[in-house]
Amino acid sequence: MYFTSLSFILFLIAVFLLYYTIPKKLQWMFLLLASMIFYALSRVWSLIYICATIVTTWFSGQKIGKLNDAQKEYLAQNKESLSREEKSSYKAKNKKTRKLWLVLCLLLNFGMLAVIKYTDFVIFNINGAAKAFGGQSDLALMNFILPLGISFYTFRTMSYVIDVYWGKIKAEKNVCKLGLFTSFFPQILQGPISRYGDLSPTLFASKKFDFKVFSFGCQRIIWGFFKKLVIADRLLVAVKVLIGDTEQYYGIYSLLAISLYAVTLYCDFTGGIDITIGIGNALGIEIAENFDRPFFSKNIFEYWRRWHITMGVWFKDYLFYPISVSKPMLKLSTASRKALGAALGKRIPVYITTIILWFMTGIWHGASWNFIVWGLTNGVVIIISQELMPLYKKFHDRVGFSNTKTYNAFMIFRTFWLMSFIRSFDIYVSVPKTFQMFWSVFTDFNLPRFLSEGVSDLGLDTKDYIVAAAGLLILFISAYIKSKRGVREWLSMRPAAVRCTVIVFLIVSILIFGVYGIGFNANQFIYNQF
Repeated sequence: MYFTSLSFILFLIAVFLLYYTIPKKLQWMFLLLASMIFYALSRVWSLIYICATIVTTWFSGQKIGKLNDAQKEYLAQNKESLSREEKSSYKAKNKKTRKLWLVLCLLLNFGMLAVIKYTDFVIFNINGAAKAFGGQSDLALMNFILPLGISFYTFRTMSYVIDVYWGKIKAEKNVCKLGLFTSFFPQILQGPISRYGDLSPTLFASKKFDFKVFSFGCQRIIWGFFKKLVIADRLLVAVKVLIGDTEQYYGIYSLLAISLYAVTLYCDFTGGIDITIGIGNALGIEIAENFDRPFFSKNIFEYWRRWHITMGVWFKDYLFYPISVSKPMLKLSTASRKALGAALGKRIPVYITTIILWFMTGIWHGASWNFIVWGLTNGVVIIISQELMPLYKKFHDRVGFSNTKTYNAFMIFRTFWLMSFIRSFDIYVSVPKTFQMFWSVFTDFNLPRFLSEGVSDLGLDTKDYIVAAAGLLILFISAYIKSKRGVREWLSMRPAAVRCTVIVFLIVSILIFGVYGIGFNANQFIYNQF
């Protein structure tokens, strides 16, 4: 049941009506029931996996939480009688037991994710490697079907159990509440990857109906549908044509494909996130923002602080920092400083950790070499940018125009195309094909053909291009308003006639220009595959 389906809209209306009519103390339990029904209607067999994650995470959290509480109570009761050595010994023993439960939970749940998501990728590469070296390996593919949202809910629940281990949050005693945090239906498809400590205060709280809060949420939902159905799904038609026939569409057409895909992915992903956050807002639940106008970024560092924010923060907090301060990395830091000097030696562990981080980011996105190379390319570009930072600073200080609007526009333009070229690994069938199409931009630009034939054969007509261009213009205006003030806040300050006109315009645009109905199919959200 996709967000853009009629069945989901009817489901959502029923949830809104029942949520605000049942007794308030039952609201969170109703959301759990609704989430499980949503999940069952999508893929009923997937309930086995998500319930296994809920139960194992809750049980591990309980064990770790009780050990945390026992340590605090024991040390408080015996602080005068215990020596420093006895306290350290007790803490070490307690930590070892807590870590055992943590590791078991992580291995079980990440192991389940890895087996389902990556087994066929491993088998495929084993078979390929055997044939490349003259041997034979005919291991059969397992063809596991990926449970709905498993990457997202696994990351959410594992952040919960790690935070309990670190003592940042208290372990949730009610398994059903943890079940709601894991399965909350707006977030199950594509995030955001919320933290338990951030989401739980409003997720479990009782709410009374507030018209302004509810209307703000509905406005965000409508905006998400507009970006998805009017812009993303329309442009995706041309993207599929461009990448589906690389023998015909190369050179300048490859440039067009990666630029259109960048816009399509943004409107698709942010449209889904807008619907998610809007549903949460309408229910009085605060869900973390996941985007902050990434196409206004001036460099790759800023871009990744603005794009898929919750994923970036997750990898930074739960992978980058723990690896950076791990014993092997600290030993490497000491050794590299001695061998290479302090200036270079201190950067080696950081760069190794960066490569590990981006390898994991790539493999998280998909079980293919395209995503691995995509992730590693991001890591390498970031490392090179860090190394060249002193040169950038000298250049900016010397030329003196680095703070002008013109130069800022150039940096935004440069970053957009840099990230678009890196993202081309998303769309072509293999790494060699991606490099081939990338290289064709410089070796066989084919401008005369583009000027003569244009884009008339890409599955869209003139009206489609006009609608897409108008939608992107509206998107740009909303981004400008957001930079000054929140769009919904800005709209709430306008006269009622203006507010109604804007909302009605968006709804009518979705109904008339949305890519669905006879001859069309609303496309699944791109990030659903992850």
